Amino acid sequence: MMSAERLKGIETFVATAAAGSFTAAAARLHLTSSAVSKSVARLEDRLGNRLFERTTRRLALTDAGVAFYSTCLRVLADLEEAEAVLAAQRREPVGRLRLDVPTTFGRLRVWPLLLRFAQQHRQLRPHVTFTDRFVDLLEEGVDVAVRIGGPDHWPASVGHRSLGRERLIFCASPDYLAKRGTPLSLAELARHDALLYGKADGMPSPWLIAHAPGAVERRTMEGRMTIGNAEALVAAVKAGCGVAQLATWLVSGEIERGELVPILPELTTEGLPLNLIWPVGRQLLPKVDAMLELLAELQI
Repeated sequence: MMSAERLKGIETFVATAAAGSFTAAAARLHLTSSAVSKSVARLEDRLGNRLFERTTRRLALTDAGVAFYSTCLRVLADLEEAEAVLAAQRREPVGRLRLDVPTTFGRLRVWPLLLRFAQQHRQLRPHVTFTDRFVDLLEEGVDVAVRIGGPDHWPASVGHRSLGRERLIFCASPDYLAKRGTPLSLAELARHDALLYGKADGMPSPWLIAHAPGAVERRTMEGRMTIGNAEALVAAVKAGCGVAQLATWLVSGEIERGELVPILPELTTEGLPLNLIWPVGRQLLPKVDAMLELLAELQI
């Protein structure tokens, strides 16, 4: 069981790290500078690590201090959130919520939903990151993540919900098709300028060609351009640089406005799956439950 003295030591350490000096921390905590200094020294003795480098002119966190400070902030935030949930006395989303979403899909599809949600729940404090890299939910303190793609089998510690799969279509700009002609077969399509998505390792993603039901060919193309950003790839297609295979969620607006034209719709195929994932231990928190319900509205 954690003692009150141990919690007091953490509070003093966090205040000192935030204030940058024992004197400033003492003023915040209504203690003497000597009491703050001794509390931090006792904490360092207990941990067996120096948390601060002390000089006559400044106080700076050591590497161990930086790591411990980050952990303490997370622990204190969780305690604050637990108190807020209990005080609410209702299933109302409150406190800090850490959400991680894919960069482009997050901006185009998740962000509008989240803005509306945040306006409705003023006690919620979302912390949203946009990234396409793998995120360890537990290691990075993520409550809910949206992922395009993922393993076939999720670990037992991770809850997940499938929201369907991407649909991939070939498209080009009206100007490009006016100059080069609209391909009417796969053979004709292969003779056009291919614009490819560049993966993180620098390799271009292959085109996925649907044949018989369930049979998909991964065709490596010689691209005119390889672009490592989805929105930049769409811009290149709109500018008339060539043909690309793109997810419908990414270009539905451009197609409705006539800025892009679908090509060979019979070649439309499935792409990556869309999943919601979360640490199973946090699912019953009102904020997480409400966020999962909100994100279940996502369409891909």
